[in-house]
Amino acid sequence: MILSSLLLLLLAALGAPLFAIIGAGALLGYARNDIDLTAVPIEIFGIAETPVLLAIPLFTFAGYVLSAGRAASRLVRLSAALVGWLPGGLAMVAVVTCSLFTAFTGGSGVTIIALGALLYPALLQAGYQERFTLGLITSSGSLGLLFAPSLPLILYGIVAEVSIDDLFVAGILPGILMMLVLFGFCLWSNRANRRPMAEFSWPEVFAALRESAWELPLPIVVLGGIYSGILAVSEAAAATVVYVLVVELLIHRDVRFRDLPGLVRQSMMLVGGILLILGISLASTNYVIDAQVPQQLIGVVTGFISDRTSFLLLLIAFLMLIGCILHIFSALVLIVPLILPVAGEYGIDPVHLGIIFVATMELGYLLPPIGLNLYISSIRFSQPVLRVCAATLPFVFILLVAVLLIAFVTPLSLGLLGR
Repeated sequence: MILSSLLLLLLAALGAPLFAIIGAGALLGYARNDIDLTAVPIEIFGIAETPVLLAIPLFTFAGYVLSAGRAASRLVRLSAALVGWLPGGLAMVAVVTCSLFTAFTGGSGVTIIALGALLYPALLQAGYQERFTLGLITSSGSLGLLFAPSLPLILYGIVAEVSIDDLFVAGILPGILMMLVLFGFCLWSNRANRRPMAEFSWPEVFAALRESAWELPLPIVVLGGIYSGILAVSEAAAATVVYVLVVELLIHRDVRFRDLPGLVRQSMMLVGGILLILGISLASTNYVIDAQVPQQLIGVVTGFISDRTSFLLLLIAFLMLIGCILHIFSALVLIVPLILPVAGEYGIDPVHLGIIFVATMELGYLLPPIGLNLYISSIRFSQPVLRVCAATLPFVFILLVAVLLIAFVTPLSLGLLGR
């Protein structure tokens, strides 16, 4: 057992793909207990029986099409027209636009790359300090994962076997809270710079609304269809793809037909990695359950922690540590099956746990040693990684306050569900 664990750690240190390490661990576990190894491919192919999985490739492809067009610049113009006249308004524009863009693209890295070129020079020109600007865009890129059609929430729903519709509803208020705490921090940090981005102009508002007229109904297509019960999650994803293709290909013509094969290839490479990790992790999870690891973990945790508050604090610290090491998709399929039964012992609702998980993992994008946003911003803005870390640190503390509120004020997650 110890030798096998050391071997897997060595493979990880040498840079072996995560799915290969998970798969090797599952095979070793099954072989050690004389279980037929055909159970592993059966579990992998078994994910095909999950209809909601169709939503992952469809939403991902729609996000890539949006990022390839000029949707980002139209969202920036509209946000600037609506709130740019406020003191600190451009910082708010950055938070709102990045959050919405991340929600639909499913990736904070795409948001930083797509919106960074627009927002970074604009913030500097408006008088914001370079360090503040760098931290704001880096941290705002991780927001939006609590809003539908969030891929992490969909994946959590599959792994935890809870309603994805409930997760989408539960994420609304916590997502807004994380945006609001950044609003407050932006206003306080720039209290000396009260110069608004521009004068309010009704003609500019109407012009920006006309330009964004085709993007604005998109949340209605997704959220309205799901929450009204007219569309299932996978059906809403299909409707989103059709809508985005019509808007970007035929109406705005920002994306050409010859660009589609490349966008399909890029988006499906991401989806393939997610599904492969998910399939192999399901096999590994079944072995972990058969070996009664969750029960053993419950015994260990409850032996040291007797109350819900201490458990939630430990959970947040643990997830922040995991967020420094694993990508959110990997963490979802590896960690959720372990912590779900433990959280149940402390009376934590699975939907509430999902919101805590995703909100905390958002911070993982901003934490060293391998916080994804830190390295993307470093490359995108030609800044040393340590400088990006220092610039982002104040935003991490502010967002941590929001995460603590989400964890301990349960109605934020479950209030709209009537629980």
